[in-house]
Amino acid sequence: MGRTSMVAVHGKAHTRVRSFVTNAINRPEALNRIAAHVQPRMVIALQSWAQSGKINARFETQKLTFDNIGKLFMSMEPGPLLQSMDKLYQALLLGVRAYPINIPGFAYHRALQCRKKLEHIFWMELDKRKNKNKVEKIDIMDGLIQIEDGESDKLSDKEVVENIVSLVAAGYISTSLVSMWAIYLLDKYPIVLKKLREENMALKKKSPEDFITPKDISNLKYTNKVVEEVIRMANVAACAFRKSDTEVNYKENFKDPTCFNPDRWDEPAKAGSYQPFGGGQRLCPGNTLARMQLALLLHHLSIGYKWELINPDANIGYLSHPAPIDGVEVKFSTL
Repeated sequence: MGRTSMVAVHGKAHTRVRSFVTNAINRPEALNRIAAHVQPRMVIALQSWAQSGKINARFETQKLTFDNIGKLFMSMEPGPLLQSMDKLYQALLLGVRAYPINIPGFAYHRALQCRKKLEHIFWMELDKRKNKNKVEKIDIMDGLIQIEDGESDKLSDKEVVENIVSLVAAGYISTSLVSMWAIYLLDKYPIVLKKLREENMALKKKSPEDFITPKDISNLKYTNKVVEEVIRMANVAACAFRKSDTEVNYKENFKDPTCFNPDRWDEPAKAGSYQPFGGGQRLCPGNTLARMQLALLLHHLSIGYKWELINPDANIGYLSHPAPIDGVEVKFSTL
């Protein structure tokens, strides 16, 4: 992801970049702005899914997520360039878990080549922005260009490029896959979907606006429990492969852990048992944003659409991330 990216640096350098990212995407005014930006695209995407009648949820949630990331992080609109970058990022992320063999034909080698191409795109964008007469702080990339530490030092151009590459990667696959799993799990558990739909329909009747706000989300108690349960069941953070002789079940952590049960969040999780975003100084700075994006999707899905798994018994594949092997094919329509 780059030697100067936030995931690779330590100490003061890490604190500086992390502080900006946290302020840029987790502060109330930032969340309000982001919610307003992502919902129009979300609604258009769902309408398109319904018109198609049948969708591959994995593919569609990836496309929706990357289009939103392109707008929020780089002010890019959907089009050929964003589609090309999407494919480059998919190949880059496949290389994260690959054995580090830098020879043509191996996933790691292809990932390195894709990262170079992405860096080239961002270098061109950086040069274009630096040549502007006035640079406005309108997206994450502009924020990285302008960020200063306590001594008024700014990030170098290399730091800007490597951090934007890694930040886009961090917000892409994890968000899209948890959205896919939400669609899958809600079809498997119709009682949960019924409760989710009732709560969000009640909000829609009370406030008939097309789009909701982070404040609205904070009042959706059951929806927030569903968000936490989807994240618990579909945690897709990076992992290291190990060989296990026996399966271990920490019974004291979660009762019936394989059951999708949002009501378990009526009580807080045992300390240390639930860390989907890490912890400490390395806590994912986008954790609040990730939760909000999923809540927004759940709201618009539940108030306007119904769906049915085409292959409810599809096997689960685990490379590069856990997902049903059919990509969650569903029949999708309006209510």
